[in-house]
Amino acid sequence: MNQTIVHHHAATNSETPAFLKKKKRWNEVFIQGFLFFCGFVSILTTVGIVFELGKESLLFFSNPEVNIFEFLTNTRWQPSIGEFGILPLATSTLLTTLLAMLVALPVGLSAAIFLSEYASGKIRSILKPILEILAGVPTVVYGYFALTFMTPVLRTVFGTENVEIYNTLSAGLVMGIMILPLVSSMSEDALTAVPRSLREAAYGLGSTRLETAVQIVVPAALSGIIAAFIIAISRAIGETMIVAIAAGSGSNFTFNPFKAAETMTGYIARISGGDVGYDTPDYNSIFAIGLVLFLVTLALNIFSRKLSAHYREVYD
Repeated sequence: MNQTIVHHHAATNSETPAFLKKKKRWNEVFIQGFLFFCGFVSILTTVGIVFELGKESLLFFSNPEVNIFEFLTNTRWQPSIGEFGILPLATSTLLTTLLAMLVALPVGLSAAIFLSEYASGKIRSILKPILEILAGVPTVVYGYFALTFMTPVLRTVFGTENVEIYNTLSAGLVMGIMILPLVSSMSEDALTAVPRSLREAAYGLGSTRLETAVQIVVPAALSGIIAAFIIAISRAIGETMIVAIAAGSGSNFTFNPFKAAETMTGYIARISGGDVGYDTPDYNSIFAIGLVLFLVTLALNIFSRKLSAHYREVYD
């Protein structure tokens, strides 16, 4: 009798009333499905890009005239006569990127420190939109700014006989100006995320505002600042219009920033817009160069994630 009552009581408790049962919310199901679809499309797009670059690059490297070792080590790039050395394009790309970083990284970080630690709310509300306007200027405008303003200034300062009309220095400097808002915005977000208690502790120990910013806030935000720097480098490597307009066309293996030299993206833009036949070495080479650019940016992103994780600070 007692066992029958216990079983009946347990069965009664296990039955959930109808009004307490979880109802299917179709709007949430639809939103979840839509978000999953967006993520799937993003992944599928990346896979499609890799597949297309790999397929077309395979056509290039399967050419008997192309040798992978010479592709990576030869200092001449003239596919029309069978010279397939990527070094001139790679060194020009690295040179313009280095020049851009010499402008964007110190100036961008300094602007971020000023906005985060020194600027009042009124000044910040004025300077932030100005930086955002720089970020919204089309890159073709920056390219012609480099060609028509920066290059004449450089030729006036260093001499017309030393600085060519098309040169990597003007392209790199203007590229640094273009990337400046990206560095300052991301770095400021990282600095602002540092807890206020760290600043107050430093002020309580007698530190000045500069000492607090440089010795306390910047190291605490180092993870985000490194991420901003590496994203800026990736952006500079992939920039096309500025270098295509201001740096010149035609490969040139040189480290002289006053000389004209074509970058990898500049070459891709020139060949894509030219009268080059399909399935020719010149045409297929742009996919090989695109694959190299993809691998470089992928390596930078992986390095950025590992470095950011290493220096990430966690606060309660």
